[in-house]
This record gives sequence, C-alpha cells and structure tokens, in this order.
Amino acid sequence: MEKSLFENSKINLLKFFGALLFSSVVQGCGTFNTKPEPDAKAVGQPEVPLRETFSLQKGQLNSSYKIPGELISYQQVDLYAKVNSFIKKLYVDVGSQVKEGQLLAIMEAPEINSQLSAAESKLKSQEAIYIASNATYNRLLETSKTPGTISPNDLDVALAKQKSDYAQLEADKATFREILDTKNYLEIRAPFGGVISIRNVSAGAYVGPSGKGSDLPIFTLQQQKKLRLVISVPEAYTSYLNSKKEVRFTVKGLPGKTFKAKISRLSGALDTKLRSQRTEMDVDNTGKDLLPGMVAEVSVPLEGNANTFIVPASAVVNSTLQPFVIKVIGNKAEWVNIEMGRSAGGIQEIYGNLSAGDELIKKATEEIRNGEEVKTVLKN
Repeated sequence: MEKSLFENSKINLLKFFGALLFSSVVQGCGTFNTKPEPDAKAVGQPEVPLRETFSLQKGQLNSSYKIPGELISYQQVDLYAKVNSFIKKLYVDVGSQVKEGQLLAIMEAPEINSQLSAAESKLKSQEAIYIASNATYNRLLETSKTPGTISPNDLDVALAKQKSDYAQLEADKATFREILDTKNYLEIRAPFGGVISIRNVSAGAYVGPSGKGSDLPIFTLQQQKKLRLVISVPEAYTSYLNSKKEVRFTVKGLPGKTFKAKISRLSGALDTKLRSQRTEMDVDNTGKDLLPGMVAEVSVPLEGNANTFIVPASAVVNSTLQPFVIKVIGNKAEWVNIEMGRSAGGIQEIYGNLSAGDELIKKATEEIRNGEEVKTVLKN
C-alpha cells in the first residue's frame, strides 16, 4: 500500500516536470519564429523629397555701390615768378585766407627799372621828333595852297617823314608798355579767393621762369569753400549715372558724419587703363569741415530696371560651367542657363529663357538632376 502511494507520487512528479519542459520549449520556439512585418516604404522606391518653389516675377532691384573717392580743391594753382628776380617781401604764409586780387608778394629786379627808364626816355624823344615832323608837314601843306610856292616833291617828302616818325612813335610806345607790363609781373596777386596751402621761398630768394629756385612754385593757392569729389566708376555701373543723382559719402577724419553731393560732371569716356569713367561732384564746404586730399567712401545708388527678373540668391546654382536655375514643369526638374546681373540683400537679378509665372525651386542645388522627378509646394 505504501509502495503503491510512493510510485503514484513519483509518476505525478515526472508528469509535472515533463509538462513544464514542454511549455518552455513551445514558448522558446514561438519567440524564435516571431519576425516583424516588413516596411512597405523600406522595400519600395525611396520617398521623393518635398521642394519649396516660387512663382517667377519681374521687379526692380535698388542697391548701392561703394567706391573710394578723393576730395580735391575746386580750383588750385601754383604761382611762379614770370621774370628773373628776387623776393623783396612776402605778405602771406601757409594757411592765410586771401581774396581775389590780393597782393601776395613783391619782387625786385633792378635791370627792369633801368630798361623802363630807357624806354621812357626814347619814347619822349620820339614824341618830340614826331611833333616837329608833323608841324613841318602841316606848314608846307598850308603854304602849298598858294600856287607855285611849294613843289609837290617837297610836300611828299614831308608827308613821308611825318608818317615814318609816327610809326616809330607807336613802336616806342609798344616797347614801353611791354617793359611796364614786365615790371607789373614783379607783383604776385591772388587769381581767386582761397587758402595758401604751400609756401616754398623766403624773402631774398632768387626766383624766375628758369634757374635755381624756380623748380618749385612760390605759393600754392587752393579754393576750399567749394570742393570736388572725384570717383572712377567701373564700366559695369556707368549706365546708372546721371547729372541728377545724389550720392552720400563719409570720411575717416569725421566719423559718424554723412555728407551729400550731386553728380555735376561726367567725363563721357572710359579711362583706357582702368576702364572706368571719371565722375565729379561739387561739394559745398562753407564750414570748412572737409579738407582737400581727404579720401572718401562714396555710396552711389543703383536703380535697377523694373522689367528684370529678380529671384532669391538661393535659387541660383553657380555651376563651374554656367549658372542656372531649376524650373519645374510637370513635376520634372529642368535646368535653365542664365546670366546674372546685380545682387543685393540676398536678391539676384537674372536674365535667360524664362517667363513671368514660371515655377522655380527656391533652394536649388546640383543634386537635383536635370529631368528628375520632384515634389513641390508653391510658396510666394
């Protein structure tokens, strides 16, 4: 009886462990055979990325071009001595404000005074000779009115003498005026109002049109109440210039200040070396804040054509061969070669086989191949 109970317990225990082992094997087999469902997108074609596009329109690009310029005197002159002489007295110095016609310096040349005295004496002598010959002719003319008193030959000789003396008198007058004018050159006067910027001589210095001391001018006179702003505009920007355009400029010597000037003169030709056009602006400098010789940074406004296509700069691909944009036609990408104009503030002018309303990709790259299928969303 006891043996039978022990055997039954043993059998039940074996059944329990067997069932437990079978359950573990079944669960293990189930885990091993379980596989995830395949992703349809993973095994199919790659998803086409979404591209942002915009509608091409015409517009006007207004920008500015910065270029260095130079401020120079509106008028400037180097004053030299006309005749060989010595500086007697200087009335002005560097920085002197002078008016038109003001006496700047006096020179002395003793030989000119001697020449003038000799010419004056000769002139007076010739005047006396002419007065005598003229009186003789007039007396003979009056006497000849009585028939048989004066021969016609004597009257002709007297007339010839009177005319010869008159001609010599006029020549002596011209010689005297010439020497007098030369003496007047010993005074140097200001041809216009301005500032003496350079003085190269002192009293007693030898000056003249040639010789020692003449290589440099006596004075340099500059007009500073009005200045010229000179710039050289490259060929690509000359079409934007006209006499009514106003420019702005700054100088390093006066930080924080901006000045204005209007274009006054265009050279009308390009410099053969720089391929640029000389452009001048008149600058009012009544306050004398600006100085001749200052370097200015000039901002020239460039007003674009209103019939030009303008696009974001990101829409242009700067290829090594030729820049292009990508146009979308029927969900297909098409490369369109273009020529680029001006650019400013992330906006680019373009020219090419395009029409208003064309759909272009906003962020174009060479990775978007020509003819490739694209999915787009239009935004303006």
